Amino acid sequence: MKIVVYNLGCKVNQYECDSITKVLREKGHIVSEELEEADCYILNTCAVTNEAERKSRQCVERCLKFNSNAKVYVCGCASEHNPAQFIEKDNVTYVIGTANKMTLANSFEKVGVDVAEISKVYEDDFASTIERTRAYVKVQDGCNKFCSYCLIPYVRGRSRSRKIESVVKECQRLEKETKEIVITGVDVSDYGKDIGTNFVELIKALKDINCRIRLSSLEANLITDDLLKALSELKAFCPQFHLSLQSGDDSVLKKMNRKYTTAQYLDKVNLVRKYFKDAGVTTDLICAFPTETEEEFENTLNFLKEVKFSQVHIFPYSKREGTVAAKMKPINGEISKERCKRAQEVALKTKHDYLQSMLGKELEVLIEEKEGDYYAGYSREYIRVKVKNAKENEIIKVVAESIDCDTIIGKVGE
Repeated sequence: MKIVVYNLGCKVNQYECDSITKVLREKGHIVSEELEEADCYILNTCAVTNEAERKSRQCVERCLKFNSNAKVYVCGCASEHNPAQFIEKDNVTYVIGTANKMTLANSFEKVGVDVAEISKVYEDDFASTIERTRAYVKVQDGCNKFCSYCLIPYVRGRSRSRKIESVVKECQRLEKETKEIVITGVDVSDYGKDIGTNFVELIKALKDINCRIRLSSLEANLITDDLLKALSELKAFCPQFHLSLQSGDDSVLKKMNRKYTTAQYLDKVNLVRKYFKDAGVTTDLICAFPTETEEEFENTLNFLKEVKFSQVHIFPYSKREGTVAAKMKPINGEISKERCKRAQEVALKTKHDYLQSMLGKELEVLIEEKEGDYYAGYSREYIRVKVKNAKENEIIKVVAESIDCDTIIGKVGE
């Protein structure tokens, strides 16, 4: 049977999709991760914003344009939040939430809705396949933070961690198949608290893994000397730190229920740069959080300039019913758009300054694809780089020579 396994969400969702794909192929099915003609579609949905949930719903219709008789199976955060929005659609056969996703790889006989209670311990029946240049390894699920704008703790459950031995075993398998592994989770900063360990111990256990290791999103409070020292002792660590910010104003951070101040955040960034001078520091930013004043937003813009991020992912605030922030007075939509635009202008400037600082330096680049006369990939710092005379899926040294929009153009090093 031809099956499409499609991810509409985060890197954690992608890891789960890759794991489902692996099992389906072992059973003899033809599996694709692209939306195309198929007999069956498995959709792993997202609910982080209203727009993400809307796109998850629309994806059902997109599938049926390829095959109007296909069966559609839905799982993930959006179906955990509201399963009815999917089961009422034509051809949607079976809907589950965020628990028991691997059941979709084992049976196509079930129908209806079965949103099970989310486990209090980590579900350890996943094992990913390599669907692209880098591989994802999920080490944690759930979240205990309860930021005032966020649905994730409600749809993913409480934080729960995967055993170190299990993580190491999967990484040992994947190092033979890929050039880069991304360690991911819903909140890896909370890793280990439920099983008597911590994230530093996990990183130490990966010291003999013989391929590049990259971290997904982190909370700034995870950054310590112990962690940075452990990362520096990995064989091929990628010094890109995605430290979730959300606002550069202390008053707004407090309303968001974020557990740090801008001063504390900046201290963590400076500590990163002490160990990794040229590290890429990336982040997420929410513009027009309810009650955010113009002065508070200006504080955020100034903080972006002070930190000098290499990249900022900017989102307008999205009201999610059931969260604390949903009860707050919203910001006008036009103001929200205007603030996003202003933030993007600052972010583009800080990114350009970062790329400028890398000119003349040698970067280690994992080539991922061919684009015209060039081959493109990402450096350890997560800088997009183009170069001629390369091969896909190889790691090469590239001297950064010039900048083209958000990309460095370079030449192959000696």
